[in-house]
Parts: sequence; structure tokens; C-alpha cells
Amino acid sequence: MSKQQKNTDSNKLFGDGDYYLTPEGYKCFTEQYHLKRGYCCQSGCRHCPYGYDKNTNSKH
Repeated sequence: MSKQQKNTDSNKLFGDGDYYLTPEGYKCFTEQYHLKRGYCCQSGCRHCPYGYDKNTNSKH
């Protein structure tokens, strides 16, 4: 099971699978959304497929 599946199992996906609402009510964009967008925004997103690490300000 992928990290994305684990985090979204109990959450309903919206926008054709682009995001879900966290228990706190925030939008959380999926890896699928980030790949469609095509670049890293360097915000430390939970499902970033580009390997950005907000703590070190670098990509893996």
C-alpha cells in the first residue's frame, strides 16, 4: 500500500482524485495532482512526488 493510499483511505477524494479534505478541513493535494501540475512548488506538500524536503530546502 502506498503512502498516498494509506493517507486517503478514510478520506473522500475530490476533483477527480486531485485532493481530499483532512480531518481538520484543509485541502490536501495528491501525488496525482502534483504530477499533473508538472513542477514542485517547494511548499513541503505531504504527497510531493518531486522529493522536496522543506526542512533542508532541497530535493532528494
